[in-house]
Amino acid sequence: MSTETPVEIGEDRQLFVDDFWIADSTGVERVLHSPTRQEVALGPEQPWEVGGLSYLIAFPDQGKFRGWYRADPQLQDTDYNSITCYAESDDGINWTKPNLGFIEFQGSKENNIVWTEPGINLAPFKDGNPDAKPGEQYKAFIRVRRVMHALSSPDGLRWQMMREKPIHTDYPFDTLNIPLWDTWRKEYVGYFRGVAGQGSSDFFTGVRWIRRGTSKDFLDWSALENIDCGDTPWEHFYTNSCIQYERAPGMYLMFPSRFVHERTPDPDWTYDTGVSDIVFMSSRDGFNFDRSFMEAFIRPGLDFDNWHDRGIYFEVGILHTSDKEMSMYGMENAHLPTQRIRRYSLRTDGFVSVNSGFKGGEFTTRPFTFSGRELELNYSTSAIGSIKVEIQDADGHALPGFGVDDFPEKFGDEIDGKASWDGGGDVNGIAGRAVRLRFVLKDADIYAFKFG
Repeated sequence: MSTETPVEIGEDRQLFVDDFWIADSTGVERVLHSPTRQEVALGPEQPWEVGGLSYLIAFPDQGKFRGWYRADPQLQDTDYNSITCYAESDDGINWTKPNLGFIEFQGSKENNIVWTEPGINLAPFKDGNPDAKPGEQYKAFIRVRRVMHALSSPDGLRWQMMREKPIHTDYPFDTLNIPLWDTWRKEYVGYFRGVAGQGSSDFFTGVRWIRRGTSKDFLDWSALENIDCGDTPWEHFYTNSCIQYERAPGMYLMFPSRFVHERTPDPDWTYDTGVSDIVFMSSRDGFNFDRSFMEAFIRPGLDFDNWHDRGIYFEVGILHTSDKEMSMYGMENAHLPTQRIRRYSLRTDGFVSVNSGFKGGEFTTRPFTFSGRELELNYSTSAIGSIKVEIQDADGHALPGFGVDDFPEKFGDEIDGKASWDGGGDVNGIAGRAVRLRFVLKDADIYAFKFG
C-alpha cells in the first residue's frame, strides 16, 4: 500500500522542468530545449537610443503586449545616464515606439521616453494585489546609485517615487532587479543582484548571485536572502529574469545570464574580460531553484559580437504569441552601437521534455489527485514514434479500462492532444482519487499534462 501523500493538482498544467513528477523510469531522460533565434524586435533607431537597448520587460496588458526597456543616449563607460522607454505590440513580433510627449530630450518631447531621473533600470509590473491603491496599479523598482527605490504609476507611463526613503540599501543592485506581485503567495516578491559563495562578504571577491526579498506593501521589505540552488557549483549570475509561469500555477522560471569572466575570445576587446550565456532554472516555491540543466539555454551563437563580456542577456517576460508558440526576448551585442533586443521563439510549454529514443522507454509519476473530465497532453513523436498512457492507482496497478493495452497508440504533434482509451476519454469517474500516470514512449517527447 502506497504511503506517499498524493499531490493535489486540480486542473493545473504540470511541467517536467525538474524531476518532481518522475517516480521511476527506464529508457527516458529529461531534455532541455533551446529557443529559436528570430528577428530583431527592437533596435537603436532614435537619437536617445544610440548607446543601445536592453532590459526589456514585456507582458500582456490592455488588449496588447506592452514593453519597457532601457536606452542609452550615448555609448559610454558609465550607465548613470540611462533612461527608460516604452514600446507596444499587437502580436509580440512587430513593435512600435509611440510618441508619448511626456519628457523632453534635446529640446523636444516627441519621443517614447517615460523616465530619465533619478535612477536607472526601471523594472515595472502590473500590480495584481486587490488592495492596491487607485493610481498605483503599476509599480516598479529603480536603482538610484547604490540603493533601491519604489515607483508607482496609474498607467505604466507616468511614474513617481512612492517615497523619498529607499526600500533597500543592502548593495549591490547593479543589474535589473525584478519585482512582482506573487499571485500564488499573495505578497510582493523581489529578485535582486547579490554576492554569494566563497568570499561572499566581499563584493569584489564573491560570486555574483541572486537574492530574494518579500513585502506586504511594496515599501517595507524583508532582509534579502540568497536563493538556494542546492548542491551545484557556484557560477557568476548577472540578470535573473524571473517570472511566474502562469500556464503552470506554482511554477517559477528563471533565466540568469551566466558570466564566465576568465575567457576572452577577442584579444582586441578592451571593455572587460569574460563571455556570457543564458541558463535555465525552475522553482516550486520561488526560493529553492532546480539546476538540473547546467548547460546553456541560449548560447552566444554565430554572431561574434556576442562573444565578449555580458554579450547577451535574457529579457523579462514570456508572451504567448500563438496557440503553438511562445515569444521571449534577449539583448545582444552589448556595449556596441548595435546593442538591441531580439525575439526568440519556443514551442508552448516547451522548455523541457521527457524524451525516449527509438528503443523506447517509460516512466511513472508520483501519486496525485485531479479534477476534470479529460487528460490533455503536450507531446511530439516522429513518424515511427508513439506515446501511450496508463492510469494507475496509488500502488501502481492499472485501473480497469485505463491500462496501457487499452490506449490506442498515439502519434503526431499536439500542444493539447486529448488522451483516449478504448472506452473513451472521460476520466471524471476517477477524479479525486489518488492515481499515477504511466507514460510509454518511443522516439517521442512529452512536455506537459493537465486534466481539464
